[in-house]
Amino acid sequence: MSSAVATTPFSVLDRSRTREGHTHAEALRDTVALARQLEALGYHRFWVSEHHGVPGVAGSAPTVLAAAVAGATRTIRVGTGGVMLPNHRPLVVAEQFGVLESLFPGRIDMGLGRSVGFTDGVRRALGRGKDDAEDFAAQLDELLGWFEGTSPTGVHARPAEGLRVPPFVLAMGEGAGIAARAGLPMVIGDLRNREKMLRGIDHYRDRFRPSPWASEPYVVVSGTVAVAATPEEARRLLVPEAWSMAHARTHGTFPPLPPAERAEARTSTAKERGFYQSGLTGHIAGTEEQVADELEMVLKDTGAQEILVTTSTYDRSALLDSYRRLAAIVGRARNTE
Repeated sequence: MSSAVATTPFSVLDRSRTREGHTHAEALRDTVALARQLEALGYHRFWVSEHHGVPGVAGSAPTVLAAAVAGATRTIRVGTGGVMLPNHRPLVVAEQFGVLESLFPGRIDMGLGRSVGFTDGVRRALGRGKDDAEDFAAQLDELLGWFEGTSPTGVHARPAEGLRVPPFVLAMGEGAGIAARAGLPMVIGDLRNREKMLRGIDHYRDRFRPSPWASEPYVVVSGTVAVAATPEEARRLLVPEAWSMAHARTHGTFPPLPPAERAEARTSTAKERGFYQSGLTGHIAGTEEQVADELEMVLKDTGAQEILVTTSTYDRSALLDSYRRLAAIVGRARNTE
């Protein structure tokens, strides 16, 4: 029997999460170091994200960070997951990716999202409002037009015009339909809500229109994957992020990641415990055998062309070990084909 894992590219999105007792600068350097390590392990892409005003995330300028990652690596594809297009003028985004592609030809991806910031204060600081996300489809068309040289303004995006930087749409909310209408690859998360994810994928495939950028649908499924020697160790990898998410949902701020043992020892309210327990469920976590079986099921159910892993935890050595074990799962699957 053929293995879906054997034929599927595996990639990583790193959010440059800060850790208790460490600086933002360390988080950014950790991201660059992780990209080099994952390149050596054979991962397909390495993406960075855009967050503003978040205490627990250092990655606020994804194209700048992508340049640092691309400069520190040689073969892995590098991109964004994603640039939040409503926060920027499409011309400027085109120029930034044009520079990246010119410096690192054939290695740059342009992942694009429609978030406009998580709080009113951040949106005000960006000069944006919640309704700006509604213009995403038009902004996307304008951005692609700068690469195609079809802008009606008479202005030309240098050096973007004429370059082919693969665009991806992060399918949050209406993103699946927008990706389908534009004929672009789609990145969809929410492994914790499989039914919703499958509905989004079906919606995308049913409505996909071939374009100069993609002749057929391309689905990237994104989620947390934690691999360790025992199920208990894999679960502990999830603890810091689950605690930070619970804190954010109850206090309104997303803090740096704590060590797992410190998170588990903290006193919490019933509401916090509910969010925390929820944050530990629905992910792919376990031993190599357990994770391999779960990944096969995900790929069978979704028919996805690619898996994008988004795991965050406090212990960097344990995180790297998880990625090593995941790479070994994929390698073994390919060697048995």
